[in-house]
Amino acid sequence: MNADTRICGLSPDSQYVELAVEVFSMLADATRVRIILALRDQELSVNQLADAVDKPPAAVSQHLAKLRLARIVATRHEGNRVFYRLANEHARQLVADAIFQAEHALDIHPAHHRAEHPSSATGGTIANA
Repeated sequence: MNADTRICGLSPDSQYVELAVEVFSMLADATRVRIILALRDQELSVNQLADAVDKPPAAVSQHLAKLRLARIVATRHEGNRVFYRLANEHARQLVADAIFQAEHALDIHPAHHRAEHPSSATGGTIANA
């Protein structure tokens, strides 16, 4: 039974703990969190992301390079344009949970727990938020 938890990485002695810390470190930047939020349901170019996060394209490009190296974002080329998307659903959920945790710090009844909030119907996930 202990071997089963080690396989999925959820035991305290998991080989993935240090890598998880690197993921948290990569996401410990407001611009990168905003990029992930902008990419949660769509793929965007650097210029579109720059507009979405209100940062210069060169700065966004640097952040995207780091997120790409960390395999958090992936790319698609269309001619000479590059479009970015989330590599998988986990970064989306991790950022959503961090935002929801932040809401708890500010509000005893955070928006994501209210019936009128789109995420409350999905158990607090960002999929519909």
